[in-house]
Formats: sequence, structure tokens, C-alpha cells
Amino acid sequence: MNTLINLAPIILMFVIFYFLLIRPQQKRQKQVKQMQSDLKKGDSVVTIGGFHGTVHTIDEAIVVIEGGDGTKLTYDRSAIREVKNS
Repeated sequence: MNTLINLAPIILMFVIFYFLLIRPQQKRQKQVKQMQSDLKKGDSVVTIGGFHGTVHTIDEAIVVIEGGDGTKLTYDRSAIREVKNS
């Protein structure tokens, strides 16, 4: 019984750590995965490198993004950070 009382603060700390750090991160990763799987031609996107463009062609793992000046660059699907709504 004494051991349980001594371990209670450590257990509580792990529970708080899980709900404040681990769970939100897992939720964010799930949202990013969903966004990357929902990509379609014509979506306006931003890559993790900061390149802004429009999805020109999309494959299972590869995305070709067209920039404003007509430049086409090939990226992995996982390199897409966000889809812009405008």
C-alpha cells in the first residue's frame, strides 16, 4: 500500500503527460495523414519547404505541383503541409 502511494505522483505525471502531449500529437498526425490522402488535382497546397502551388498530377506517392510561373516540381505526398482553401 505504501508503494502505491509513493508511485501515485509518478503515475499521475505520466497520465497528464499523455493527455497534454502525446494524444494531441497523435490526433494532429492523423489529420495530416487524412489531408494528404484526400489530395486531388487542382488543390492549392503548401509544401513543408514553403513552396506554394497547385496540384497538377497526383499518384499514390508522388505529387506534381505547378507554381505560379508554370514551373512543375515533383514531391512526395508526405511533403504536403497544408491545403489552402482559397
